[in-house]
Amino acid sequence: MVNKAGMNEEGLNEAGMNEAGMNDSGMNEEGLNDSGKDWAVMSDGIVSLDPAEFLRELARERLLAIIRGNDPEVAVQAALALTGSGIRFLEVSLVTADALSVIAEVVRRAPAGSVIGAGTVLSRDDVDRAQQAGARFMVTPALTESVAESVSRGIPVLAGAFTPTEVVAAMRTGATAVKLFPSGMGGPAYLRALRDPLPGIPLVPVGGVDAALAAEYLASGAVAVGVGSPLVGDAVRGGDLGALRRRAAELLAVASAPRPSR
Repeated sequence: MVNKAGMNEEGLNEAGMNEAGMNDSGMNEEGLNDSGKDWAVMSDGIVSLDPAEFLRELARERLLAIIRGNDPEVAVQAALALTGSGIRFLEVSLVTADALSVIAEVVRRAPAGSVIGAGTVLSRDDVDRAQQAGARFMVTPALTESVAESVSRGIPVLAGAFTPTEVVAAMRTGATAVKLFPSGMGGPAYLRALRDPLPGIPLVPVGGVDAALAAEYLASGAVAVGVGSPLVGDAVRGGDLGALRRRAAELLAVASAPRPSR
């Protein structure tokens, strides 16, 4: 059985997706498709990707920043500092105060080529409201109704899962990739253990990931890492944006480091 994302029952892509979640066919050396363009830039400058393109681009960037906070204006400023520093993929958690307005403002002001999404998406209504605010992808903490709703709308979705059963169920539902959460409970060793029987499932560990752990997760086969508090720090409480930019630069260096040979 193949789900809407083209994954079989073991979570493998019949189109030939490799262990890093990348498609070995149809891409040139720059990672572009035959038309020379692998994403659509909307009128607001924010990138809109279909699920396959989203996964390809996320696996190239290898870094997803996560924003959550109690002050909408400060959250916007932190998000713009991150996108301005070169982080393309950014998630605004719906637990953020006035999260939908934050998403809309970041979408309006982020640099062209940014990919802005919504996190902590639990319900069908959450998907609808986040999409209307301009979110281009959804992230869930667990296997909730929002996963199937995102899939039905053709929206890329990182579905939260932890156990092997949950991971496989997420891919059967049509998730673009699995948010391995809370990844801190098992660390890189657990991710490696999951990948032994499930090498074709794209995993994005989230939870307590700092620069050192990011390097280890990526070396262990994660397609990308999701980084929240260790990156954002006190910036969402009015802290030093210069320090935030320095942390972003450190993580970008980790994400852009040469991939180890397999």
